[in-house]
Amino acid sequence: MNIQYKIFSKGCIDVLPLLIPVVPFGIIFGVIGIESGLGSTVTFLMSIIIFAGSSQLAFAQLFTGGATTPVIVSSVAIVNSRHFLYSAVIAQYLTKLKLFWKIVLSYFLTDQAFIVSQKYFKQQPKNKDRHYHLLGSGFTLWFVWQLSTVAGIILGEVIPKELNLAFAVPLTFISLIIVDIKKIDHLIVAITSGVFAIIFFNLPLRTYIIVAAAAGILVAYGLSHSKLYKKK
Repeated sequence: MNIQYKIFSKGCIDVLPLLIPVVPFGIIFGVIGIESGLGSTVTFLMSIIIFAGSSQLAFAQLFTGGATTPVIVSSVAIVNSRHFLYSAVIAQYLTKLKLFWKIVLSYFLTDQAFIVSQKYFKQQPKNKDRHYHLLGSGFTLWFVWQLSTVAGIILGEVIPKELNLAFAVPLTFISLIIVDIKKIDHLIVAITSGVFAIIFFNLPLRTYIIVAAAAGILVAYGLSHSKLYKKK
């Protein structure tokens, strides 16, 4: 077993605990896609092309509501804008990779993959093959997401509404937050973002996501600099 395969396998294993809520999330999207009139083919292709659960749900809901194409496209882009932050963090570890690798890894860079692979990258600063960890974690999530979407498409007419599977959507992101909350300042940043998201929830085009993220970043920046100031 070569080193690349070992790192790839570790990425697959590390991301598994975060995939528990992804399965019902994918099923929910499959069901909503069919109920929205997108059809099984379009619903499945969205999971392959867009490959972003929250953005796909926003697309389906806006499509059902009769939103115009510019509104749908801009909303999906805004919901997915957090990946700019992910890529900015991950880019520092991938500067020496070829363009092909960067394109492939950017496709597999998701919330869950970012959480586990960033941690691994920090632990392996000199490992030239560390990008295989992101490939493993991202591919595992991709595979599970596709299977879940197919299950949702097939079972869309069978699953009773009383199950209220929509709870899995926020549960997925809560699980990501809990993993990263280890100190009081992490908790403060998370609460700040949550409060701003609630306050500005009614902003058009789901821009409350950007406002909440910006507020969290500003608070994190302030806390980090206050710590540096105290040390001095």
